[in-house]
Parts: sequence; C-alpha cells; structure tokens
Amino acid sequence: MSRRRELSSIVAVVAPLDGQPARLCARHFDGVVHATEVLTTLRYVRRRLGRPLLVVWDHLNAHRARVVGDFVASHPQDFALAWLPAYAPELNPEEQCNQWVKRALLNAVPESVDELRRLVRGRFVRLAHRPDLLARFFDHAQLDVN
Repeated sequence: MSRRRELSSIVAVVAPLDGQPARLCARHFDGVVHATEVLTTLRYVRRRLGRPLLVVWDHLNAHRARVVGDFVASHPQDFALAWLPAYAPELNPEEQCNQWVKRALLNAVPESVDELRRLVRGRFVRLAHRPDLLARFFDHAQLDVN
C-alpha cells in the first residue's frame, strides 16, 4: 500500500522584494490537501507576513475550490490571485522547495507519520534559513521579481 499521501505540505515562498530577503512559510497536514487546509494556510501566511499577498497558484483542485475563491474575493485588501499555466512546475519556485526537501530526505526511513512530519518540518525550517537559495528558486523559474 502506498503511503505517499500520509503527509502533505503547503508552502508559501515569498519573493525577495524591496531589499527584503526571500522567505518561506510552510504548513503540514495529514493526508491530501483540501480547501480547508488552503484556507488555514492563507490565514496563517497573511498573519505571519503582516502584509497583503499576491498569491500565485497552480491549478490544484483545492486552489480552485469555490469556498477558497469566495474567501479570497471577500478579502481583497489581503489577497490578490495570479494563476500559473495549467501545467508549468518549472515556473513555480515552490516546486524547487519541495525538490530540495525531498532530496534532503532521500535516504530517510521514518517509522511513523509523526517522525516523517518532524523530518519534513525540520528540512523546511532549514530551507527557510537560506534566503539566498530561495532567491535562486525564483531565478531558476526565470521570474523577475523586481
């Protein structure tokens, strides 16, 4: 039986703007991501960053859920949306974050979902302390953030 979706992460990679370093916020959830987890993460990231957000999304079903669209529409002072093309992981710096974490955990053999969560969270925390690397993920996606 595949345990691939025992744990899911939602990652917000904040572009280096106005002389500020790139930043990363991540939330981890049991199972697959649904609209509820997206809403929880939007609130968390907005609160943590303390400023309005331009959210750039892929076409994950949870991102396109009506409840998510309604929430974003009801908070125009906090969120604006932009969409990536239908399948363009190379344009998404978040995909580079996920690959970095997966490579770091390549030989890990966690004995439980709790241990997996601890390992994943630790790697994302470590990555969050690398604003230079996060900025390179934007370069890799050929996104000019200036």
